[in-house]
Amino acid sequence: MDRVAAALMHTAWTAVGGEARALDALTFTGEGELPSAFPVTDFGCAAIAAAALALAELVAARGEKFPAITIDRRLASFWLFRSIRPIGWEAPPVWNATAGDYATRDGWIKLHNNQPHHRAASLKVLGAPEERAAVARAVATWKKTELETAIVAAGGCAAEMRSAAEWAAHPQGQAVAAEPLVHMATRDGGTPLSLAEVAARPLQGLRVLDLTRVLAGPIGTRFLAGYGADVLRIDPPTWDEPGLVPEVTLGKRCARLDLRADADRATFEALLAQAHVFVNGYRSDALERLGYGPAARRRLSPGLIDVCLDAYGWTGPWAARRGFDSLVQLSSGIAEAGQRWRNADKPVPLPVQALDEATGYLVAAAAIRGVTQRLTRGTGLDARLSLARSAKLLVDARREPAVAPLAPETPADLAPDIEQTSWGPAHRIAPPVAIAGVPMRWERPACALGIAAARWKEG
Repeated sequence: MDRVAAALMHTAWTAVGGEARALDALTFTGEGELPSAFPVTDFGCAAIAAAALALAELVAARGEKFPAITIDRRLASFWLFRSIRPIGWEAPPVWNATAGDYATRDGWIKLHNNQPHHRAASLKVLGAPEERAAVARAVATWKKTELETAIVAAGGCAAEMRSAAEWAAHPQGQAVAAEPLVHMATRDGGTPLSLAEVAARPLQGLRVLDLTRVLAGPIGTRFLAGYGADVLRIDPPTWDEPGLVPEVTLGKRCARLDLRADADRATFEALLAQAHVFVNGYRSDALERLGYGPAARRRLSPGLIDVCLDAYGWTGPWAARRGFDSLVQLSSGIAEAGQRWRNADKPVPLPVQALDEATGYLVAAAAIRGVTQRLTRGTGLDARLSLARSAKLLVDARREPAVAPLAPETPADLAPDIEQTSWGPAHRIAPPVAIAGVPMRWERPACALGIAAARWKEG
């Protein structure tokens, strides 16, 4: 492991309050890395390691020996891209035809048009039909900052391409730089937490209420489900992300509630009162407007482990801005650095949605450390993370790109069991993490959104 990889590992683990000496439990295998101007494989592995270390710490806190951990960098790289391999079917495209990078009069902008309401907002600003060539012609008449501002004001999602230096000088870049990678605040309250004494399933009995969507939060809760947690995902009545759902609903039950309807609000409040962990990926003001801000959540569930994430950080002028991994890559200088690295004529993003992936595993790490604290000290936890702050960690870790490619995927890289998903059978890449005596496995296949009842599993 080189100096940069070791520094990423240390930063990710200590950011969630871990003790550096626990890093000695880690072993890494696998050669090569994802091609990028940045150490993407090491970045992702650092976050995965933090989640694995948190779980090992929980095992040790319950009287077991601190288990050894092995992380396969090659398998982890595959998981950072996509873990599912459909058999006889295909997931829909992740991107809408009008989403992507466009040249403006003075640079580049990305439009994130996957969701219908975001797409409608950008097309209305541009006065263009839903056709890529027409959108490109309209975008070309704008300056990038003016168009970004107009689309965001209309309720859409867009980001102009900035360099790292420009982002560092931007008020939001400065605000994010002053934030911790993971904000962790312990608080008193709540009844003691009791989980099933099943050594191989350390999170069995843990109730996780999941209000997260594309993509970081679902990755974090997928990790929790892989070690026994009862993860109940709640989506609004019309929300869908068909290209990604098969990837991220593994191990979960998925229900729908309308938090503007009285009956569904009552159901949600009952679920929250019984939850041990709440993971929220809404913008910082969204649940507050619905009456479920932090103070309300604490009243409903005093000992709650409350983990929140957003795109652009929790302070500064963009604290409530809509955003996604690909947009933060444009804003923070990552895509511009990639363009220069490849000597390209357009933005070059990371080879995977690494900000989402790394932030997701840090979400899992923070949640599990909260579980350990509640078991051992009876305390609750408030944790906050953001894609933009994770981006700063990656940008600061930039080094000369490695040249060793990953060996191609083979059938031996697949887990042995076939997963019967809502869409048909599929393989998964074998888990990238091996914790001695604690296998990563999921009890439920990936499922479509909204097919489960909004209630906790019995028993």
